[in-house]
Amino acid sequence: MRSSTATLIGLVALVLWSALAALTVATGTIPPFQLLAMTFAIGALASMAGWIARPSAIVALRQRPVVWLVGIGGLFGYHALYFLALRLAPPAEAGLLNYLWPLLIVLMSAWLPGERLALHHVAGALLGFAGVVMLFDGDLSGALEGRYAPGFIVALGAAFVWAAYSVLSRKFGQVPTDAVTGFCAVTAVLAALTHIVIEKTVMPETATQWLAILALGLGPVGLAFYAWDIGMKRGDIRLLGAASYATPLLSTLLLVVVGYAKPTSSLGLAALLIAGGGLLAAKDALWKKPSPRG
Repeated sequence: MRSSTATLIGLVALVLWSALAALTVATGTIPPFQLLAMTFAIGALASMAGWIARPSAIVALRQRPVVWLVGIGGLFGYHALYFLALRLAPPAEAGLLNYLWPLLIVLMSAWLPGERLALHHVAGALLGFAGVVMLFDGDLSGALEGRYAPGFIVALGAAFVWAAYSVLSRKFGQVPTDAVTGFCAVTAVLAALTHIVIEKTVMPETATQWLAILALGLGPVGLAFYAWDIGMKRGDIRLLGAASYATPLLSTLLLVVVGYAKPTSSLGLAALLIAGGGLLAAKDALWKKPSPRG
């Protein structure tokens, strides 16, 4: 698979994740870990259903313990830390700190063999993060309150976990993407156990809620992880890292379109910063010098 094709597939994950917030709101008041268990189970079962036509794909589950540790740690560890951060700190500030993971992916990519981190990659990622700050109305006042420090630390931990999982996916490039099915299945089990311990079960009451859960499991919490795995392993990891800042922007725009949020004056500036950062990070791919002939 060509790198450009894999990068485009990775971008599909970002588009799918932009629908995460709107679909989550549509599920109603279902507790986070219950929703996590249900949607990851749907994503895993949908992939397993595809194995009927490809029975040999089940061999992908035979991986070293370290691969399972990275996969499960990335999927379950990130979501567990993120949900915990939302409980311990104001959601806006916690979400903003969590969105350091695209910048961390760009920076961590310098450790990968054959990858060269240039100034425009870092500058593009920083512009994207500035756009996210504007998207959150630039409100960091809560960060000054020490009582929220544990939540901010956990949010940063979530950012590091997801960035590390993404970059390490490149290190384990020989692991088939079908292995993600196993990671999703174990994540669903761990989320279900966590739900039983700390949450009260709330069943969906309407067809809309059930459809939103199904859509989450098939898209943002299903296909997206497989697309991201392909993008991280075979695509332009620096470009995908910087482009990830488009996800909260697209998510906010979608919330505005469906009526769950109102447009703000900072939305336009955020769009310009994120788009500018993405173009700057993609400079190598968009403005390649023609190769000399003969």
